[in-house]
Amino acid sequence: MLAYTRMDGLVRERLQQWPQRPPGIREALGKGRWLRGRPGDMSASSHPFLKLPGSNRLRTLPDGLWLNFGGTVLEPFVDVFAVEACSSFANMLDKRSRFAPSTNSMLAFCPVPWLLAPVVENDPTPRWKMTGVLRAQPATPLVLPVRDVRVLYALKSRQYKGFMESQIPHPHEYFMPVERLTAANAAEDPSIRALVARASTNANFLGT
Repeated sequence: MLAYTRMDGLVRERLQQWPQRPPGIREALGKGRWLRGRPGDMSASSHPFLKLPGSNRLRTLPDGLWLNFGGTVLEPFVDVFAVEACSSFANMLDKRSRFAPSTNSMLAFCPVPWLLAPVVENDPTPRWKMTGVLRAQPATPLVLPVRDVRVLYALKSRQYKGFMESQIPHPHEYFMPVERLTAANAAEDPSIRALVARASTNANFLGT
């Protein structure tokens, strides 16, 4: 348990160094209103999470959560990029089940305090203005349908090797050793950026 707590803390510390847009992801010009939802300011208690419609208790709280706000004020949505560090094979199976393809809709829940807080310390612009889907300062949480989900799983080296040799990821899944994720300056690692870049929706198109 102690080893897991240390790994969990280190993962969150490293992910806090990642920018508002997941490193390596590129979107078409004029698109990509990305905001990092998790991990956030440790002094704040309100951060975005994922849930199923009608559920008040079953929440998915990824180690890393990025929200790409899209659509219009009348029909807004989000695309999600999540990072999950797995302490064991069983832990990975549990986390994979939360993001498995399903007939159920997934919702992104953005609390009011998070929306009202500034994106970065040296810029007073509140997050709600950066989403592009709100006309005025919100008084209630912003709950949006999730259009697309991509998940990066970080496994311990031994488990990563075994999974890579015997399993096939789903199209929305990406895998890497957790030791690479927790390395210093991981967000600048070219191989990590290349892997995350494949999670971009633009990666499925030939381009112009």
